[in-house]
Amino acid sequence: MKTWDVIVVGGGIIGLSLAIELKKRGTQVLVVERGEPGREASYAAAGMLAACGLETPAEMQPLATASARIYPEFVHELEDESGIKIDLRDRGTLLFPTAEEANQLAGSAPVEVGKFEPALEHLSQAAFYFKEGTVDPRALGTAALKAAKHRGVDISSGSQVKEVVVENGRASGVVTDKTSYAAGTVVNCCGAWAGHVSPIQFPTRPVRGQMLAVAAPKLIQHVVRTPDVYLVPRSDGRILIGSTLEEAGYDKRTDPAVIQRMYRAAIRILPALGQARVLEDWAGLRPGTPDNLPILGATKIPGYLVAAGHFRDGILLAPVTAHLMADIVTGIKPDFGISQFSPARFRA
Repeated sequence: MKTWDVIVVGGGIIGLSLAIELKKRGTQVLVVERGEPGREASYAAAGMLAACGLETPAEMQPLATASARIYPEFVHELEDESGIKIDLRDRGTLLFPTAEEANQLAGSAPVEVGKFEPALEHLSQAAFYFKEGTVDPRALGTAALKAAKHRGVDISSGSQVKEVVVENGRASGVVTDKTSYAAGTVVNCCGAWAGHVSPIQFPTRPVRGQMLAVAAPKLIQHVVRTPDVYLVPRSDGRILIGSTLEEAGYDKRTDPAVIQRMYRAAIRILPALGQARVLEDWAGLRPGTPDNLPILGATKIPGYLVAAGHFRDGILLAPVTAHLMADIVTGIKPDFGISQFSPARFRA
C-alpha cells in the first residue's frame, strides 16, 4: 500500500497552497478533495486582499499584513509553474465607510473621489483610500492546482474523507467514502466541512455569500466598498458585485430577489452599471467559526493538524497559512505565535 508523508484533506486554496509548500520542502503529499479542487469557497470569493485592518480582527492582523506582503511572490511562483496568468491588481480600495468604520477612521483625511474614479464624483459621502490588492480567485485556484501537479503533489478528487485513522495514539491516515490512504501526518483543510471529519468535531460552519458579475469594461479601476455593496473590477472588463452574509446551511442556491437588490444598490453607486450585461450569479460557502478566527495548528491527536475556518480571508491568508503550517509539519518554529488560533480553544 502506498504511503505519503502528509495527507492534506481539502483541495481549496488553503490546502493546495500548503501542499505546494510542503512539496517544496521535500515532503511527499497527497491532497484528498471531496469534490473538484478549487471549486468551493475559493472559486466563489471576490478576491479582495483587504489587510488594512478595518474588517480584520486584531488577532489576525499580523498574519494578514505578512500575507499581503508576500502575495506578489506567491502569485509569481504560481504563474511561473502553471503558465496561467493570475489577475493580481494593486490599484487599491475606495471605502465609503459604515458608521463604525467612520469612527475607526476618525482623524484620517478623506480623498477627493473624482480624482480616483471620475464615474463616482456624484457621490457626496466621504471616502477613504487604502493601498490594497485584489486577485482573481478562480485563476488563482486553477494555477495552484496545476502548479501542485507540476511539482508532483498527488491529487485524489471526488472522494470525501470520513475519518482520520488513529493507531497507537497518533494519526496514521484517512478513510474516505471509497478507500483509505496512509500517512504519518494529516492536515484538515476542509473549510466549512472541517467539522465533518471524525474523530474531532471542529466548530466550522458555512456562511453563504451571494454575488454577481457584469460586463462593464473600464468603468472603474479601484475596488469600491460601501455599507450596502462592494464592486471589484477585473482586468478582463468584469465587475463583481457582492456580497451577502447568510446563515443558510450548505445551501448554495442564489435568491433572484437578493441578486437584484445587490444589482440595484450597485447601480445607485455607479449608474452606468444599469447598461451592463449580467454575466452570472453564484453563491459560495465561507468557513465561519464561533469567534470568526481561523483554526490553526496541532490537535490533541499527535500527527493530526488543522488549517480551516478562515471565513472571509482564505484567499488573503493562503500564502502565510501555507508557510506557518508547513513549518509546524516539518518541526520548525513558526514566525508567528498562533496560540490564539489553536483548536484547543473550543474543547470546552
